[in-house]
Amino acid sequence: MRYTLFGRTGLRVSELSLGAMTIGSDWGWGASKDTSARIVDAYEDAGGNFIDTANNYTDGSAETILGELLEGRRDRFVLASKYTCATRQGDPNAAGNHRKNLVQSVEQSLARLRTDHLDVLWVHARDNFTPVEEVMRALDDVVRSGKVHYVGVSDWPAWEIAQANTLAELRGWTAFAGSQLRYSLLERTPERELLPQARAFDLAVLAWAPLAAGKLTGKYRRGERGRLDVTGEGGHASEQEEATVTAVLEVAEQGGWSPAQVALAWLRQRPGNIIPIIAATKESQLADNLASVDVELDADALRRLDEVSAVPLGFPHDFLAEPAITQNVYGDRWEAVQDRRTTYRRSVHGVL
Repeated sequence: MRYTLFGRTGLRVSELSLGAMTIGSDWGWGASKDTSARIVDAYEDAGGNFIDTANNYTDGSAETILGELLEGRRDRFVLASKYTCATRQGDPNAAGNHRKNLVQSVEQSLARLRTDHLDVLWVHARDNFTPVEEVMRALDDVVRSGKVHYVGVSDWPAWEIAQANTLAELRGWTAFAGSQLRYSLLERTPERELLPQARAFDLAVLAWAPLAAGKLTGKYRRGERGRLDVTGEGGHASEQEEATVTAVLEVAEQGGWSPAQVALAWLRQRPGNIIPIIAATKESQLADNLASVDVELDADALRRLDEVSAVPLGFPHDFLAEPAITQNVYGDRWEAVQDRRTTYRRSVHGVL
């Protein structure tokens, strides 16, 4: 396992994060405590140090189990949790981004995890009732208290993340260092706004559902059952989805890899600081995912996967990419201009 930096910080995190939503079986699927212990041990043995959980995963069992499993070695890990989602019925303040829920959730997470601090706290989703100013000031307070070291944001619109970080920087508050979002070969719409925003603000991007709930492993084509069968989230696959899965399977066969390794390698080779979140209910699944760090897709494989899974960027991106508009905006010598201000290659329309 290699390591990367968590956004615009000096925090070192492994290139694959271990997701804890599969720890515990309270939701009718997931891994038992014993299996979870072996998974965490195997992840650590491979050099992994970045564990991602949430206060509502398996109704709190994920944090409780992790607290037991990490006892005596907690400081070896970068431990991240989340707050926002509802934890009690009948209480309107037991959910949301507001300060009351933040403080209560952090205290409860710390108790379950048997620790006095979280390395990273994510805001789990956007609550439009709570002003962005309240969220950022309250997060800064928990950081200053020492109970949280860094903060990140999950499942927010790009414009509000930009607003939040600009506000935090202007007022000297703690800014988001990471953005967590759903990103995979079957979900590339974050390339429209969220990923350019993350690159502009130097945010680490944690990609959840990198295997599209197992679709990109090809298991459903083999007749295997999985979480989609339990939750009913599967639905009818589009022609593009079928073509993308086919391309992943064929690239995997040609390279001697598993489909999951191909899907994860594609993510890791995208522009920016992309950290896939891997999760497993079996040790064999984890081992397969961990092996993706040694997979390097060549230009032909990347081009095929990029083309088959591409999504339209929409307005104004597609409009500005029209040749006549490009020349009108940048002038007829625009191709002679080199932009060396970034560490990745880009055109006037975005990352190449």
